[in-house]
Amino acid sequence: MKILLRCLPLFFIAFTSFTDQSKRLETVSDHSYIVRRVIDGDTFVIEDGSSKGTKVRFIGIDAPESRNTGRKLIGYFGAESKKYLTERLKNKHVSLTFDVATRDRYGRLLAYVYIDSVLLNAELVEKGYAVTMTVPPNVKYAAYFRELERKARLHKAGLWK
Repeated sequence: MKILLRCLPLFFIAFTSFTDQSKRLETVSDHSYIVRRVIDGDTFVIEDGSSKGTKVRFIGIDAPESRNTGRKLIGYFGAESKKYLTERLKNKHVSLTFDVATRDRYGRLLAYVYIDSVLLNAELVEKGYAVTMTVPPNVKYAAYFRELERKARLHKAGLWK
């Protein structure tokens, strides 16, 4: 029993030292990440020290598809959404915060994305580059995003033209 208790800390150190870098991102919210590339209007890749990077999906919003994926066709305003996000993230550092669920079924990190203290999830909805998409349990800003979408529709912003 004494041997087991002495070995337990060594096992913990060995186990945690081999965890994947991208998994550690889930617990770090006061950190700035470099954006590697934009996939579409609601997904991008950040540098994490690995060769592939980590895919990040905006929580609470959905942008039209910007490319045919085999499952989905290009959506109206998809190219514009991707272009806007690409310009917005170009040469920028982003900060990420999380809600209840931190990963989706595809393994993407689910986050609220900030640039210079601006909540980019909200900006994309407000300017009509994305619509509200609430997926429980991540509902922290759901009512706020719905109100921004209502205003975007009213002002015929972006995809609501």
